[in-house]
Amino acid sequence: MFLGSYEPKLDEKGRVILPAKFREELSNGLVLTRGQERCVYVFSAREFESMSEKIRQAPVTSKQARDYMRVFLSGASAETPDKQNRVTIPAMLRSYAGLDRDLTVIGAGSRVEIWDQAAWQSYLAEQEAAFAETAEEVIPGLF
Repeated sequence: MFLGSYEPKLDEKGRVILPAKFREELSNGLVLTRGQERCVYVFSAREFESMSEKIRQAPVTSKQARDYMRVFLSGASAETPDKQNRVTIPAMLRSYAGLDRDLTVIGAGSRVEIWDQAAWQSYLAEQEAAFAETAEEVIPGLF
């Protein structure tokens, strides 16, 4: 499970050093793709394979499923960290997420998310207030 927040830098070649706590799970390969809210999702190769199986089960007759599949998979890029634990984020994904030098990398359970640092701070500020005031059961059975 991926947990925590980290603030690495994007180098001039579009590479990021993976947080030490994430390296073991991602060392055998990972997949980067578009995430919701304009971030980059990072899945271990194993987790992405599991997701792909679920996506394949979506009905081809559903326009919403086809649209989601196209956007999600067309932005996917399989990568392997180098010896310095760096991963190159493709230019298309850097552009999609507005990534500049300062990043925030968060653990989001089954995936990692890479955010532009300012975008993350803005998102978090908005969501923290709503999180603190949540009075109903958002995730069934959690509380």
